[in-house]
Amino acid sequence: MDVFTDTPYFGNPVAVVLGADGLSGEQMQLFARWTNLSETTFVLAPQASGADYRVRIFTPARELPFAGHPTLGTCHAWLEAGGRPADPGAIVQECEAGLITVRRTDAGLAFAAPPRVRSGPVEDEVTERVTRALNLARSDIVDIAWADNGPGWVAVLLGSADAVLAVQRPDAVDLDIGLAGPYPSGSAETIEVRAFSPMITSIEDPVTGSLNASLGQWLLESGRVAAPYVASQGTAMGRRGRVHVSRDADGQVWVGGGTVTCVSGTVEL
Repeated sequence: MDVFTDTPYFGNPVAVVLGADGLSGEQMQLFARWTNLSETTFVLAPQASGADYRVRIFTPARELPFAGHPTLGTCHAWLEAGGRPADPGAIVQECEAGLITVRRTDAGLAFAAPPRVRSGPVEDEVTERVTRALNLARSDIVDIAWADNGPGWVAVLLGSADAVLAVQRPDAVDLDIGLAGPYPSGSAETIEVRAFSPMITSIEDPVTGSLNASLGQWLLESGRVAAPYVASQGTAMGRRGRVHVSRDADGQVWVGGGTVTCVSGTVEL
């Protein structure tokens, strides 16, 4: 599946294996290592009450409790294969992080952003690590905060989208760093986003659901953006990811976008 795009091969890919109940965790990890995508998911029968299906999410190196674009890609694949949710208005995914609700929107599928496990100010030592990794001056950073919802994101706000795009991709990072910078008022997109994460990938991630979820929570709470808005991500990698962020009357942040099937076939394990 390609996620956060309506045009195949311009978003963020995820491999989705349906009917994976007979596979062991070791087999899942083997296949995820072989695909070498940022994530590969495996769809199983639900165990929790209220869930429509269960998913296990693997990077090439480890299993994750939750990830954003794999959630949307998995839901797309499950629905395309004939999955029918108990509630037509909401699909409920079971994963290690709990039950995640996915709904259909005009912009595509959208997941309910999970609560952050860590937020608030970043320690000076962490800020110094961020500036060294990205070759920034402290004065380049407008604001910085923890935005950890599983992947341990440190959210960094720069002065503009151009400033975000000008950052040179680091050779290596030992933090999960998310960058954001605003576009001029009146632009089709509100912010430009980039993600550097040793947990997700050894290189820059094209379009990142978990980061945009926690970024959205932080930026909306601080009043720096207004909902709904569209985040652009992947520009520096030749992608055209578009992430639609909204907030409902109860304050729940939703993260969504387009999902398209690019490849289908049979997995031999």
